[in-house]
Amino acid sequence: MADEVKPETTENTEIVEAGKVSQWLTNNGFEHQALERDKQGVEVIKVAPNFLLPICTALYAYGFNYMQCQGGYDVGAGDELVSFYHLIKVSDDASHPEEVRVKVFLPRDNPIVPSVYWIWKTADWQERETYDMYGIIYEGHPNLKRILMPEDWVGWPLRKDYISPDFYELQDAF
Repeated sequence: MADEVKPETTENTEIVEAGKVSQWLTNNGFEHQALERDKQGVEVIKVAPNFLLPICTALYAYGFNYMQCQGGYDVGAGDELVSFYHLIKVSDDASHPEEVRVKVFLPRDNPIVPSVYWIWKTADWQERETYDMYGIIYEGHPNLKRILMPEDWVGWPLRKDYISPDFYELQDAF
């Protein structure tokens, strides 16, 4: 039973059973934490920012060749920001692809995480949108700049502590 992965615990001391991907990562020496599965039953793992690239590279080699979605969210005003990645194994059995969600929790005062652009090119605009709305900095991204808001916009509009300005300047609107 040396190869058996012990269940991880979350902050609220719930026992979470490690899934197939989590067990594979553990057996191969990749540090992470298994979180509760999402509502669709997709396995979710928590990764430290400095382990994101090695783990994503390993997951790509394991067969997760498609990044369906990358995004971010704000846990709450004053709390952490999260960068998440929904990965899929695209194979001949397209009716039931294997899926995993990777989450990286970041401090809101310095939210820096490596870009996965060099693994999955689909991260290009998705990381830019997350940067634009939440201010998460993706180190190594080839063109990290605002994509939805004007370049001179101050603040991160989807953060829960964001205060909307009283007015909007419409420059070059016509």
